[in-house]
Amino acid sequence: MHPDMNRSDNPRVDATAQRFYRTPSPDESKPKVPQLYWEDFTAGRVFEHGPRRMPRDEMIAFAAEFDPQPMHLDEAAARDTMLGGLAASGWYVCCILMRMCVDAFVGEAASMGAPGVDEVKWLRPVRPGDELTLRATVLESRASKSRPEMGLVRFQFALFDPEGRSVMVLVTSLMIHRRERGAA
Repeated sequence: MHPDMNRSDNPRVDATAQRFYRTPSPDESKPKVPQLYWEDFTAGRVFEHGPRRMPRDEMIAFAAEFDPQPMHLDEAAARDTMLGGLAASGWYVCCILMRMCVDAFVGEAASMGAPGVDEVKWLRPVRPGDELTLRATVLESRASKSRPEMGLVRFQFALFDPEGRSVMVLVTSLMIHRRERGAA
């Protein structure tokens, strides 16, 4: 293991990052009855969620575990990088986007997952204390040709800072159960 990946031995990691991620509550762990099906996701439909504050200690803890680069771990070291200061790992921001999607609508949808991600763009640094909002826009929706029980919904997910500037865009398709198998 690379020494920087061992959090307890890494002098660049802020002491507040030395904690574990929280465990979901029993209510969060219970499966929900789907309220949204493929038929509910029509082109142009928008879901919004937020804001969600980006805590410094959580950003650093994630970076210490999964993306231990100076710009994500230490303010002084980060000033000398192209980001000019401490910034969240893009992968942490992806995780936050996923959580916000689940809270906004995926948690109530008959989601079957995603076949992959088409595009991820990190447009601006996300700083400690930033409050982000999510906008999920349905780009297109089509029935699966090979699996009549599901449809595919292509989304553009965007995160915005308080000034309304886009900080990240992710495009992907979700596989979502249909209300009625093979219905038109």
